[in-house]
Amino acid sequence: MKINKILYWTCTILLCLLMAYSASMYFTSTEMIKGFFESFNYPTYIVIPLAILKVLGIVMILWRKITWLTEWAYAGFFFDMVLATAAHYYAGHGILGFSLYGLLLIFPSYFLGKQIRA
Repeated sequence: MKINKILYWTCTILLCLLMAYSASMYFTSTEMIKGFFESFNYPTYIVIPLAILKVLGIVMILWRKITWLTEWAYAGFFFDMVLATAAHYYAGHGILGFSLYGLLLIFPSYFLGKQIRA
């Protein structure tokens, strides 16, 4: 059980740091991020709301008091990472990147978190 807790917290902290870095880039380099969104044919008006939702998702994943909101936070992070990975791949940036690493961190964080709470 101890190894599961270590793995859970390692993956969860890394995932939250990755999402916090992403949100900070959205807040501090908004015009650059909007340029990326335009190149991916994504609407630019979602940059700041997406950054706010990432911060709220981090809070919910670390807090874990309201189960359904924690589930939604993981789902939001999952879809964000899948779409980001696909967008970068189709833009010619390759598949390896922060979004793929985040996608790989979501699964152990989510499933080990359910196991530890049960």
